[in-house]
Amino acid sequence: MDTPDITVQMAGGMFNYRVGAIIIDSDEILMVKNSGSSFYYTIGGRIQFGESAYDAILREAFEETQIHFEIDRLAYIHENFFTMESDGQAYHELCLFFLLKPISRLRELKSNSFKEEYADITHHWLPLTQLKTHHLYPEFFKTEPLTTPAPPKYFITKNESTTQIT
Repeated sequence: MDTPDITVQMAGGMFNYRVGAIIIDSDEILMVKNSGSSFYYTIGGRIQFGESAYDAILREAFEETQIHFEIDRLAYIHENFFTMESDGQAYHELCLFFLLKPISRLRELKSNSFKEEYADITHHWLPLTQLKTHHLYPEFFKTEPLTTPAPPKYFITKNESTTQIT
């Protein structure tokens, strides 16, 4: 029996608990894009019931790249309130973004794409210096120093406005 993802239907909408991977090589970040969306986002996904966020990001990164990673550190906590364009469903999502350690095999991804039940997903290497020119989520990736060691930062996005909580 598969372990269920932590996504819960509630009276006002859905709650998701997920992880995202910050994977950087040669001043580029690995992002993905699905065939049904206009934006880039990180590799990652929902945490399964009984699974730690630490284990979830390692599982998700392997599932989407076929490469085993090690975690460098927790970099960002993002609480996101949004409405899904496709069905009008309201979401409250908590995502932990982990910086993964660079490894020599990174550019040897077995494929530059993979399939999910909802769409075809493609890998894209985006230059860190050009992130402001791309439509990506979370948007704070456009301005945050993604490789600088620092304590984790906490962001809240509500009504398409993002605030850093200190």
